[in-house]
Order: sequence, then structure tokens, then C-alpha cells
Amino acid sequence: MNNLRNKVIAAPYPQKLNRLFSEEKIHMISSLADFVYLGDEKIAGDEIDKHLPDAIAVIGQMEMLESRLRLAPGLRAIFNVEGNFYQNIDYDYCFNNGIYVLNCGEAYALAVAEMALGFAIDLGRGIAREDRRVRSGNEKYLAEGCLDSVLLSGSDVGIIGFGFLGKALTRLLVPFRCRVRVYDPWVPDSIIIEHGCIPTTLGDVLEKSRFVFVMAGVTKNNRGFLSAEKLSLIKKDSFFILMSRAAVVDFDALCSLTEEGRFTAATDVFPEEPIPRNHRIRKNENILLSPHRAGGIPQAFARIGKMVIDDLSLILRGLPPLRMQIAMRETVKNLISKPAG
Repeated sequence: MNNLRNKVIAAPYPQKLNRLFSEEKIHMISSLADFVYLGDEKIAGDEIDKHLPDAIAVIGQMEMLESRLRLAPGLRAIFNVEGNFYQNIDYDYCFNNGIYVLNCGEAYALAVAEMALGFAIDLGRGIAREDRRVRSGNEKYLAEGCLDSVLLSGSDVGIIGFGFLGKALTRLLVPFRCRVRVYDPWVPDSIIIEHGCIPTTLGDVLEKSRFVFVMAGVTKNNRGFLSAEKLSLIKKDSFFILMSRAAVVDFDALCSLTEEGRFTAATDVFPEEPIPRNHRIRKNENILLSPHRAGGIPQAFARIGKMVIDDLSLILRGLPPLRMQIAMRETVKNLISKPAG
């Protein structure tokens, strides 16, 4: 195929092109193929369809069903730059026709892990809580304000989910010398052990951990698996930190148990975003709230752009991609994250 006719089509909504690619990076893509940028807003189907006959790659997470994929006989890759594998692609057609479906989730891992670490230290030391007390004139000084404070250092930690997020968090926890238990039925025990952690059951993680980090993605099989019954296993005065997807938790139960003072929590994700104005969680002083901002920082976006260029270069040379995560036939149809926006 003549590279001068190959097109790389970019329609990155809900991302912004200039978040991902500097002018220099766009020039790099243009040196590999004709770069067709369709804008940062949602696009109508016919806007992309007219370019598909010459497309070698698509950057974005638009619907790519069989009827559309058949318009692109030379398509080699679909780059999802939002961060998940969505069920808006005919994966079987892609697998059967040599089309890589790639996502950039790993680019967010360190940013999410650092935020999770920040949440843990905040909860353990009451940083945000005491800030509110000072501003309202209700502060307590010295030891009187620290009677419920605990160290993360040396604590029992549990991690639920050991993909990119869980592994990134584990690396950050090394200097804190924590005893780290991990539950992930998709990951062999040997991998968990190689990362210096203890493979165990979900019940063990919940019952024995002072800090519980939820880093698991949502699938058809694990929606709501952290039920009211499971959450009730968490020890009083422990800390529950939800970083991945709200759908893995019975969110009403989480609200109720924290309202009752069973444990305190932090969450970066919610069942409905934006959070409804009248949602009771807004008045819950036992949950530290963050509006889904853990991963989407400029450094992560810049890394996504670099990952796309690296893998596009490899694919155009007839080599497999190495930087982005490749959709796997055995697991991709189980994933049920919804596109942002």
C-alpha cells in the first residue's frame, strides 16, 4: 500500500487533540501518513466514512461496527485515547481481519496511583477534615487534633484489582513498608508475589486491611461485587479508597456505612457524573470527594500522544504495537465501561 495515500483519521472526542499531540507530534504523524483531523466534537458518521477507504488508523473512540469497518479495507489499528475498551466496536471483525484495537489506560496509572496515595494519607491524618474545621473556627491544636490519626507506614493494605492501577500503586507503597494483600481473580498468584504482595481472597483483603484500595475495572461479572455484605467486613476505623469505577461497588451501601461511621472513604468516581446536586453524598463528612480527576492530568495526556506515535510507527513497519494495551478476544467483550461524555 502506498504510504502517501494512507490516512490517519483523528476524531478524539471527548479528548482534545492539543492535549494529546503537540505540533511536533502532529508533524511526526504527518510524516508517516496523511493526517486527517475531524475536530474535537462528536462527529456524524458520514464525516468519517468518506475517509475510511484510505484509512490505515483511526484515533478516537467512535462507533466502529462491521458496516463501517468494511469501508476501510486497509485499516490496521483503532487507537482509543480515552482509556477503555468500549462495546461500540465489532471486535470479532477486528480480530478476524488483523485490526488492532488499542487503548491508553496504562498512561493514567501513575497519576491515579499518586492520587490514591494522597487520599490514603489524607484520610489517615484528617488533612481535608481539619482544614474545614479551621475555616469554621472549630479546630483543635497539637495532640488533641490528632487522636484518631494513623500512619500509612507499616499498615496493612489491601488492593482490589491488580492491573495497571494496582501495580502502579504497589510501586509507590514500597517506601511505606506496608504489608500488601491483593485480590484479583484474573491475575496469577505468582505475578502478585513477584510484586512483593500477598495473593488472597476478597474477604481477607476487606477484613484485614487498614487501607483498602479499589483499583478494579468493571466487567459483566463483577458489577456491584462489593456489596453491602462485603463492605460490612471492613473494620471500623479503616479507610476505603475507590479509584477505578463506581459500578463495582454498591454505592448506596457505601454511603450508608460511612454515614453511620463504620469507616471513612474517598472516591474519585460516581455512579452518575456529574453528581446530582441533591445527592446525599455531598453532605457526607466521612467521604472525601473528587470529581473524577485522578488520571486526566497533562502529563498523562502527553504520554498518550507518545504511545500512539510509537505504536503507529511500529504498525506501519509491519510490527506489532508495544506501548498501548491490545484488546484480547478472551476478555474484551466482558468489559462494560461507558464512554465519557
